[in-house]
Amino acid sequence: MSKSRVLFLCTHNSARSQMAEGLLRRLAGDRFEAHSAGTEATHVRPLAARAMAEIGADISRQESKTLERYLGEPFDYVVTVCDSANEACPVFHGAKQRLHWSFPDPSQATGTEEERLGVFRAVRDEIRARIEGELL
Repeated sequence: MSKSRVLFLCTHNSARSQMAEGLLRRLAGDRFEAHSAGTEATHVRPLAARAMAEIGADISRQESKTLERYLGEPFDYVVTVCDSANEACPVFHGAKQRLHWSFPDPSQATGTEEERLGVFRAVRDEIRARIEGELL
């Protein structure tokens, strides 16, 4: 049986989509092939990597990629995880299902490092709940 292919999209592919990719791989990597990309490529945010490491998911080696890399590929699910990516997302003709999950951008959090990390944790947990409720 082949794995279901999932592409998570966000604007910068730096936090939400990266965390979603890492979460799906950790929770059900035996059943899903997880990818992420952005309308622009930047870098994986260190606080995203820290929040994920706390639950045993290492995303520190993941790279920020643009969605053009995946345009011709077939996916079972294409999931936008931010509103601007949802608006800018091109049609993926190979996608069987397109989902939109709107999460706040944790990289916009202010305050101390610990307070900002708390926002990354909250978004991580929201993403996990959506993955468990809608994909698994």
